[in-house]
Amino acid sequence: MEKVAKLREKIDRIDEEILLLLKRRNEISKIIGSIKQEHGMLIRDPKREDEKYNHVLKKATELGLNPEEIKKLYQIIIAMSVKAQESVYTNRNI
Repeated sequence: MEKVAKLREKIDRIDEEILLLLKRRNEISKIIGSIKQEHGMLIRDPKREDEKYNHVLKKATELGLNPEEIKKLYQIIIAMSVKAQESVYTNRNI
């Protein structure tokens, strides 16, 4: 059981890293939202989203990850980014 406990500790550290990366991604999304607002751009960019999905699905396949699961994950991540950008629009219009 010690081996399992040590491996779980490694997973916990990886999870912390993932959360920190998601936080950084969210912060960058807010900056992008500000720039889009300044230039009168729409928040959603379907072409960019399609490019992102195609890239991560290809990379997932190369890494031996399930592309369908990765797509679901990235749908959530992109939704988080959209909300982050929307929060910038909302806060500036108050």
